[in-house]
Amino acid sequence: MKVYLDCLPCFLRQALEAARRVTADERAQRAVLDAVALVLPTLPLDATPIDLGREVHRVVRDTLGVDDPYREAKRRDNDRVVALLPALRERVQAASDPLLAAVRLAAAGNAIDLAVSSDVDLERTIERGLEDGGGMADYPVLRARLACADDVLYLGDNAGEIVFDRLLIERLVALGARVTFAVRGRPILNDATKDDAAYVGMDEVAEVISSGSDGPGTTLGACRPDFLDAFRGASLILSKGQGNFEGLSDERAPLFFLLMVKCPVVARELEAPIGTVLLRAPRS
Repeated sequence: MKVYLDCLPCFLRQALEAARRVTADERAQRAVLDAVALVLPTLPLDATPIDLGREVHRVVRDTLGVDDPYREAKRRDNDRVVALLPALRERVQAASDPLLAAVRLAAAGNAIDLAVSSDVDLERTIERGLEDGGGMADYPVLRARLACADDVLYLGDNAGEIVFDRLLIERLVALGARVTFAVRGRPILNDATKDDAAYVGMDEVAEVISSGSDGPGTTLGACRPDFLDAFRGASLILSKGQGNFEGLSDERAPLFFLLMVKCPVVARELEAPIGTVLLRAPRS
């Protein structure tokens, strides 16, 4: 997916919000905005939003001298959802189709996205995941593909959200799949890293690897060779979140996109209303 002009003011908003997480000094916040405003005109519009996000948040970190402006927010979101894990697991197990319930919850968990909003109603997120919102038309395709998939590569997105991913991975493992879970190569926004995956016990249900990506999504040109080997060798790839969709939507691969549609640009690309909990099968 290529950058839309609508993305540019969004990146300025993200930069200001990141700066405000680090400091209340308006001069420092203004310095961040000034630095980002100088960088944006140098970035080509044929890049992906992930390419722009990588540069914008590098400027934020360098200007503020802080490696991870979202560290505390990520720990908070991980704690909030981990506390709900036993109850969520019971609801999935009690569902008439536990795999579908886990798929819905994982997609709804994508609401925990600090690039879009810092205010997420977890109870509403859970209920939205379990209700029929019309975005699961491709679920039978996923179910059929899983029946013959040996290796599943699961591309994670945000901290907190990855606890919902763990629920889905537990169902995949129960179906006999071997799952590899990929996280970002370094902190950016509230995207999950290896530290976040370990904190929520992801290594108990999947092999955890780093994609090597230092952007807010996966673009293959920015990934490590071992991740690329896993990507090319996977029988099925589950790509979570808007960022991974933005970076991989043009790739030819056994990619299923699982996300909540949260911005007008992605809504336009997917032809789905904002708020849709969506599973999208690979297109021929």
